[in-house]
Amino acid sequence: MAKKTLEPKIMLEREYNVPLRAGWLKVAKYKRANKAIKTLKEFIARHMKIYDRDLRKIKIDIILNNEIRFRGSKKPPAKIKVKARKFNDGIVRVELVEIPKHVEFARLREMKKLEKIEKTEMKAEKIEEEKKTEEKELEQIEKHEEIKKEDIEAREKEEASREAEMNIAKQKAREKKHISKDKNVRIFRKALSK
Repeated sequence: MAKKTLEPKIMLEREYNVPLRAGWLKVAKYKRANKAIKTLKEFIARHMKIYDRDLRKIKIDIILNNEIRFRGSKKPPAKIKVKARKFNDGIVRVELVEIPKHVEFARLREMKKLEKIEKTEMKAEKIEEEKKTEEKELEQIEKHEEIKKEDIEAREKEEASREAEMNIAKQKAREKKHISKDKNVRIFRKALSK
């Protein structure tokens, strides 16, 4: 029996406009994007009622992460609009509300590539299956041919043994012709000795 995997149910879903500037202005320029991510996680932990405000229970979508780091680590956005979903297992998943067009286009292109790859894999699997069936058919044909060859060889052996018996019988008949009625004396003709 196939095991059913239970997907976690959404308990809470909200949209937030998260202010990031107040957080990343407190650190050095090269750390600003990292601080913006941490500020976002802290904001979500506070507003989504996460026990002990554990930041490890907050999972940020890759598109959101790329959007925060889009202009580099020194210039993250001042605020960002996100959608947060809390599941019954306590994990919160955070996504962008409005995905930029260039990102959506890239995602669609990747999906098409994956579909093409899947199609080629399916075709390759079909070709392999066809090859296997052809090999099995060839093996069966070869077995039948081997059986036919064995039958033909057995018939040839039988025919050869019959011919050998006939030749032996002919030789005995010739020898009988040249034996006198007197069994002790043999008559040899010169024509036969040559």
